[in-house]
Amino acid sequence: MQKQAKFAIGIVVIVVSLACLAWMGYGESKTYYHTIVELQTLDSAARSHRIRVGGTVEPGSIRRYSDRVDFVLEGEGKKLPVSYIGGDPLPDTFADKAQALVEGRSTSEGRFVAEHVQAKCASKYEAAPGGTGGPAAKSSQPSTM
Repeated sequence: MQKQAKFAIGIVVIVVSLACLAWMGYGESKTYYHTIVELQTLDSAARSHRIRVGGTVEPGSIRRYSDRVDFVLEGEGKKLPVSYIGGDPLPDTFADKAQALVEGRSTSEGRFVAEHVQAKCASKYEAAPGGTGGPAAKSSQPSTM
């Protein structure tokens, strides 16, 4: 009978440990999206969470250093200084006037420390003026291969 009790206690400890790890992982992976204006109005408790902020990269603001990349996001008439410290290289589409989505934490000094950056250059994906679109606008004839 004692072996069964020890086994049951061991199973309970393992299940509770796994549940705690899952709960902590879930809490750490939650990311809230805010605009630059909203970010500036958040209290310190809300700023301590992981946050995503979107905006446009200010032209001429990108500064590359050995350990980080600094730039400024603009949105709704407000600016947000950002320091990217992530290990992944920045996307090829990250450039002046690109739409960017940064994920990280806000500091008490008003700077945003980003661990992830996603960027897209809107002009790259727009249809050409007077154009009819992409590949679907080509020939509708079946190919003969």
